[in-house]
Amino acid sequence: MTTAADTARPGIAMRATALIRRINAMGGHIPRDGVMLAARVFPAVVFWQSARTKVDGFTIKDSTFFLFENVYALPVIPSAWAAVVATLAEHALPVLLVLGLLSRMSALGLLVMTAVIQFLVFPGAWVTHGLWAVALLVVLGQGPGRLSLDHLLGLDRCGTQEKH
Repeated sequence: MTTAADTARPGIAMRATALIRRINAMGGHIPRDGVMLAARVFPAVVFWQSARTKVDGFTIKDSTFFLFENVYALPVIPSAWAAVVATLAEHALPVLLVLGLLSRMSALGLLVMTAVIQFLVFPGAWVTHGLWAVALLVVLGQGPGRLSLDHLLGLDRCGTQEKH
């Protein structure tokens, strides 16, 4: 025996399915190039802000060397060398990433730094590092998008033929 509730269920399910499909389709209208720009800018800002805490003008602070010797203490790499390389990388790579110049290489460099921080320095901060990594992986895997010097100069056209 079929009740009124049984016949109403397929109609409700169809309307719910249609609503979910319309909501999902709205995501397809988000401009890809805006997403790619955000994936470059947001992690770049994190690393740039970190870089700025390590210097005073054009001089690496004594406190930076102290941190690399006593807190960050990476295996194999001498702490003074690590302090200099990390400080230079945290200044250069974010600028390149924001400009969209050598974007994939910059993203890879920051992804390696993120992995070092995660696995050797602050393993408990995996949620934060995971968010940085996802954005950097997007740039690494999908490219910088059309709002980049890489695209303008013809250095990276991979992935730009897709829906924008």
